[in-house]
Amino acid sequence: MSSTFERLLPWLVRAVWAALPFTVGPALAAALDGRSRPVQAVASVLLWGAWTAVLLATLVPHPVGLTALRSAAPAALVAAVAAAAGGHGSAPSSALSLGTAALVMALVFLPETGALFVNGPAYPNERRLPLRVPGALLFGILPGAWLLAVATPSAGLFLLASRKWTAGAAVLALGLPLAATLFRSLHSLARRWVVFVPAGMVLHDPLSLTDPVLFRRQVIESLRPAPADSDSLDLTQRAPGLALELLLREESVLMLAEPRNRLGKSVTVDRLLFTPTRPGAVLLEAAGRRVPTGS
Repeated sequence: MSSTFERLLPWLVRAVWAALPFTVGPALAAALDGRSRPVQAVASVLLWGAWTAVLLATLVPHPVGLTALRSAAPAALVAAVAAAAGGHGSAPSSALSLGTAALVMALVFLPETGALFVNGPAYPNERRLPLRVPGALLFGILPGAWLLAVATPSAGLFLLASRKWTAGAAVLALGLPLAATLFRSLHSLARRWVVFVPAGMVLHDPLSLTDPVLFRRQVIESLRPAPADSDSLDLTQRAPGLALELLLREESVLMLAEPRNRLGKSVTVDRLLFTPTRPGAVLLEAAGRRVPTGS
């Protein structure tokens, strides 16, 4: 995408998120009409609290803010869909609500948005480019993990507001630790990137490697789109999209992450595969930093 769009992107994200109370808000208010005062109060605190926290997160880009934004945006869309399905609000109001929530989702999950947020705390001479979500998570447990993380604590609070004290306390006691664990796991997806530094490039992927690995520019033979028949070490985690292949002039030692081995598994490789969200941007950045690219 153009540099003009990338400059405008943070302001677009802030603007559409800031607009949600005026577009989705009326539909949610109509959906809550008729509920008890305690339920309305809990819903208002949750909605305004989440909206405010995410709005503040958009002002100072950071991987934590990216996790918050990508956790809250689907919830806004689900709420808008539920309100529209329940017939709350007029047809134009529902269309505006759904359209704004869908636009938020589209902007939040753009690869450029991910790059914007992960580069927030980066050093001036660094450039971070995120990696794609592993396929097994994207098409498997990720939606369920998000649903449990968001819905379980909320359900506990609503049960308490409805005076169902025992059930509410039990759900909340289980839901808060579960949500904390799941959000920590979701946040790990926002901490996966390849980063270019003056010395070369670093692969930072807690899901694949126990520690980040620096590949010095002098030992990089080539960075290129991966051929279909490549037998290089596969660190793509079966993520969809174009994988890149890194060829090295000498072998490098990597510590592969293993679920039941905190220290990881040591392997020696001279070529490997990874899948960035923007492979073209990775190759352009590599070329600009005198990292060999192409076959």
